[in-house]
Parts: sequence; C-alpha cells; structure tokens
Amino acid sequence: MSRPLRVLFLCVANSARSLMAEALLRHAGGEAYAVFSAGSQPSQPDPRALAALEQVGVPVAGLRSKAVDEFAGEHFDYLITLCDKSALECAALPQADETLAWHFEDPADSHQPTAFRQTLQAIHERIKLFVLINRKEQAALADSLTPVNLFKCLADETRARMSLLIATEGELCVCELTCALNESQPKTSRHLALLRSSGLLADRRQGQWVYYRLHPQLPAWARQLLENVAQANGDWLQADVARLQAMADRPQRQALCC
Repeated sequence: MSRPLRVLFLCVANSARSLMAEALLRHAGGEAYAVFSAGSQPSQPDPRALAALEQVGVPVAGLRSKAVDEFAGEHFDYLITLCDKSALECAALPQADETLAWHFEDPADSHQPTAFRQTLQAIHERIKLFVLINRKEQAALADSLTPVNLFKCLADETRARMSLLIATEGELCVCELTCALNESQPKTSRHLALLRSSGLLADRRQGQWVYYRLHPQLPAWARQLLENVAQANGDWLQADVARLQAMADRPQRQALCC
C-alpha cells in the first residue's frame, strides 16, 4: 500500500461543512487517508451538523473546531476549501500539493429544516467521487510502476541522483535540480518528464515555478526503497546537496494570501 494521503478541509468557522467533510472522508477512506479540518475563524461544532452525521451512521467522536494555525508548517497532499474562496483570502494556509475548491452554501444560513442533511448529502457525493478517482489512480500506478520499470528509470545516473535528491528534500523545482545537478535546464526537464510519465514523480505549479515530488500514490515498497538508498548514500549526493544549499534566491514555498 502507498502511504495515507493527507487531506485538510478548510472553511471559515470549521463548525459544519469542513467538519462534515472530515468525518465523511475518514469514514469512507479508512486507512488510505489522514484527514483533518480547520477554519480561518473557528467557532464550535454546530450540533445540527453532528446530528446529521450521526443520522447516517458516521462517527462524530473527537470532532472539534480548529484554527488553521494549528497546522502551520505541515504539508498536505490536498487542501480542499468548502466555502467561497474569497472568504479565505490572505489566510496563512499550510503547504499542499494540490488545492481544490468545493463550494457549498453554509447550511447555518438557511431556514430550511433539511439544510444540514442536504449539505451533508452533497458533500458525501463529492467525497465518494474523490475517493473513487484516487483509488483508480493508485491502481493504475501499481500496475505501471513495476520493479523492472522503476529500475529502468533509475539506471540513468542523472535520473537516479534527482530521484534521490527529491526523496531527501521532499520537493524540488526545476531550477533547484538544475543547480544541484550542475546540468542544463533542458536536460533536467527531459529527465523529469520521463520520471513523471513513469509515475515515479508528480508535479505542481506555484506561480512561475513547477515543483516535483515523489508521487503521493507511490507504492510503499518503491518509496521505502528510494528513501533507504538516499539515506545510505549521503556521500554520493554530497556535492549535489552542497550546490543546492549554496543556491542563491531559492524559490519560496509559503502559500500566503492564496
């Protein structure tokens, strides 16, 4: 199995929509997900939201409203907003490989007696689709990234070095890899494209930068192999790491005022 995907649901109060999403994904996704929720201005869990969850058999034990500051410095595979994106502007958000906007009207603003149940149902449908897509991606990657394909990718020294650097650093952009490997940008990009197409790496764009990381759905055996090799061969990567650490004007990853 691959490592659990880390998912953070966000809204303003963290009292209804994001709490419901947290409980639903934890219930539906099981051990495949590590799920959290938070708010930019947290209040208290809405009893109507908790009641709606209990009515469909979803556990609510431990659910609480949390400030997004509790997750400062943490990294997530998915950051999912459940309210109007403008409501979260200029909030200091944690780092995430992918940010999704799922807008749902706040049931607390509705006078309809079934508002919370309807919102829960709408979020549940989106959660089921989210889980289905991730399962299909994980299955496809497990089929394509066989040991033979992995070792073929790593048989080239440049690809081996960049893969181990990424496994060590967590995430690197093209310019950082170009500097660390002392290679041209076109050559670095060609190797990254091959590693991405093989399923070993995934990428994300932030402003003008494209960052690469180990694929979040990477099978555990492949991730562990790369991390073990990187840890056991620090001397082989020493010159690359030194160039990376000496790089001037490295891009920043803070996601402020998104």
